[in-house]
Amino acid sequence: MASGRNGFPRGPNLRNSSSFKSKLPPSSTVRRSIPGALGAVSGRVRVAVRLRPQNAEELEADADFADCVELQPELKRLKLRKNNWDSDTYEFDEVLTEYASQKRVYEVVAKPVVESVLEGYNGTVMAYGQTGTGKTYTLGRLGDEDTSARGIMVRSLEDIFSNISQETDTVTVSYLQLYMETIQDLLNPANDNISIVEDQKTGDVSLPGATVVEIRDQQSFVELLRIGEAHRFAANTKLNTESSRSHAILMVQVRRSVLGRENDFTSEHDVSSNGVNNFKPPIIRKGKLVVVDLAGSERIHKSGSEGHMLEEAKSINLSLSALGKCINALAENSAHVPVRDSKLTRLLKDSFGGTSRTSLVITIGPSPRHRAETASTILFGQRAMKVENMLKIKEEFDYKSLSKRLEIQIEKLTAENERLQKACEDEVERIKLEAQKQISEAERDCAEALKEEKMKCQMDYMESIKQLEEKWMLNQTKHASNGFIGTSHAAEGGMPSGNDEVSELKKLLQNEVQQRKAAELEIKNLKDCLLKSMKPELAGGNADIFNLQKMLEEESQQRKKLEEEVIVLRHQLSQLTLEASQTTSCPDRSRTGNGFVGLDSVSSLRHLQFKDASDGERPSISNLHEKVGLHKILSLLESDDPNVRIHAVKVVANLAAEEANQAKIVEAGGLSSLLMLLRSYEDETIRRIAAGAVANLAMNEFNQELIMAQGGICLLAMTASDAEDPQTLRMVAGAVANLCGNDKLQTRLRSEGGIKALLGMVRSRHPDVLSQVARGIANFAKCESRAATQAFANLGTKHGRSLLIEDGALPWIVQNANNEASLIRRHVELALCHLAQHEVNANDLISGGALWELVRISRDCSRDDIRALACRTLTSSPTFVAELRRLRIEV
Repeated sequence: MASGRNGFPRGPNLRNSSSFKSKLPPSSTVRRSIPGALGAVSGRVRVAVRLRPQNAEELEADADFADCVELQPELKRLKLRKNNWDSDTYEFDEVLTEYASQKRVYEVVAKPVVESVLEGYNGTVMAYGQTGTGKTYTLGRLGDEDTSARGIMVRSLEDIFSNISQETDTVTVSYLQLYMETIQDLLNPANDNISIVEDQKTGDVSLPGATVVEIRDQQSFVELLRIGEAHRFAANTKLNTESSRSHAILMVQVRRSVLGRENDFTSEHDVSSNGVNNFKPPIIRKGKLVVVDLAGSERIHKSGSEGHMLEEAKSINLSLSALGKCINALAENSAHVPVRDSKLTRLLKDSFGGTSRTSLVITIGPSPRHRAETASTILFGQRAMKVENMLKIKEEFDYKSLSKRLEIQIEKLTAENERLQKACEDEVERIKLEAQKQISEAERDCAEALKEEKMKCQMDYMESIKQLEEKWMLNQTKHASNGFIGTSHAAEGGMPSGNDEVSELKKLLQNEVQQRKAAELEIKNLKDCLLKSMKPELAGGNADIFNLQKMLEEESQQRKKLEEEVIVLRHQLSQLTLEASQTTSCPDRSRTGNGFVGLDSVSSLRHLQFKDASDGERPSISNLHEKVGLHKILSLLESDDPNVRIHAVKVVANLAAEEANQAKIVEAGGLSSLLMLLRSYEDETIRRIAAGAVANLAMNEFNQELIMAQGGICLLAMTASDAEDPQTLRMVAGAVANLCGNDKLQTRLRSEGGIKALLGMVRSRHPDVLSQVARGIANFAKCESRAATQAFANLGTKHGRSLLIEDGALPWIVQNANNEASLIRRHVELALCHLAQHEVNANDLISGGALWELVRISRDCSRDDIRALACRTLTSSPTFVAELRRLRIEV
């Protein structure tokens, strides 16, 4: 026996039978509704016919007549009698007699579709036939009294639950009815007008307003079916005591993780370096099962419908007629398929001619009185068998699951790294202790050897002295016993002998001294050799020790330096407090004896806040130059007294904070004086205040050009590279950020090191500094974007690659795009959006990881304008659109 296209048995070849009306369609008539679908396979609609047993009325009314149909299930044939001597023969995928069990019907009709759904395909099971022929019994029977009577709906969910994992897979259910061309929710009757939404790109049909319930077991599903059946419209007609007056549609969504179990972690001890590389994102397959219980077609004069039931019958027949037209068009490969003639055909668009695996069961009755309806049902099934669907699996990568797996692996590797680091530190400490022990032992051995050698030299020296004393005493005794003669003889002939003894004694003393020096030198050499021989042995293990000792020494020196600075600052604070108290006690003290020309003005500036409130309203800093004189204040910037300079530059910085004073300060040469302070002085306070004043002046476009013309950006860059104080860096970064907002200064700002200086200040990690850096980068990116747009609009030329990217700012931008500080994050997000507006930067942004941040900004940014800018950028760039499509990300 041959097999069909879906792998199911096909009946024998009956091409030579003259009465044979229809066969399975040949492969040459395949209809491909999705010609370019990747991974799509052809699948014909499978049709099974089921004969209902005779009911009590038919047994009595048709007792003298033969049945209008004759089934040949072993040949998968059905004969429809025209009269007593002639009949038409039809072939179906399956022929089910009146004795076929519900289990048999499920296995040949619905089970292949359910298996396809579990593999990630869409599937449809539908029942079509005259009213009262057993459609609802076949599909929706609950089987409360008799479990063997369970219908396709209940058995399908039993199979699904037995083949999924409760931990990783999910099943959701919606239950609807199409009544009088209105889609109603059977699980929520109040929701009685649900609209159909069709995706313009994929053509998929969805019902976003329908109730979706996630179910975890079979019992909860049966309860949902019972609730839905209670809300379904039914009526008593002549043909059926409980005739369905609506089309019931059950939608089951199955979401399965295919690789979830294969990529489980091996063991907690497996921390090999290749562990992360072996991770693959789990594949999520999404299958949808649609079970459709169509309302029965009926003829009004047979069903006896009237009034409202007549309107229901008209609506049912119209929708079934629209479905038949669609089936005819698909079977004939017509260029136009009238899908939009009815909501039923729109809902079943994917089931006939789409991407769904579809099984149709047509139900018929044996009564010859309804032969016309039976023939119509059989012809409907024959046409449906000619419809070809292109099955397409629906799967996607589960990046969330992969992210969780990688986070666990990172935590594991981090713990292992900490363990290894602790072991390394313990090993270094052990080597250090052993080295110290060996050095102590060597020093002790050397000291003992030196002591022994010293004692030996002393003993030799004492022994030599003793021998010399004995010889000398012996000589004295000889001279005394010889008397005068002996003395004369000694004077005449013995003198040479005495001189020889003296010279010999001197030689002995010199030898002893030389031996002692040689012994000390040898001891020193031995000690040096011992230390040299120990160094190679300890070099390998003590490299880290020596580095640690060096670091400790540097830390100690730094600490001493800081302590000295604290002492100096405390001393200055005490002096300032003393001056303040003296000024308060003597506010009107005469200062005419001071030899410095401008010191009166400086004293008045320094002690301005201590004047008595009774003198009237205090003059503000803004009009202070009118009383003291701006030129005199600026001249004090060159004073030899550091305190005078500090107070003067503070006054200038406060004056520069007001826009009304900025032009006067620039005209009086204040900008040049401030830049001179940055160039000449190393005092951190003066440089910080001067940088702040320059930042205030840099808020004006005219002043920005003057700053650049006088080499201000180079001075600011030099100050940024030398300074370590966060407040100084904040002032410098603010000045550079203001300059970055000028369109005319972009190229020069970059060539003179402005961008490099701005990026170099991130080493501070202080939030205020990082905020100014982010503002500067955002200003620069905005000006670049504006210049590129104007160039393209005016000249039609494309702007080159971003200077920020060329100077290496992209890694820092990506790293801080999701910074915890909202001000930093906002500036960086804006900079990233401006960089992404130009196609020339797209590849750099993708390779640098900025695409993911742009997607996050388009979804999660708190500011609507930045979020809209990110969305517009992602959707307008061909490079971004292609990459997002490749990654299967929707914006």
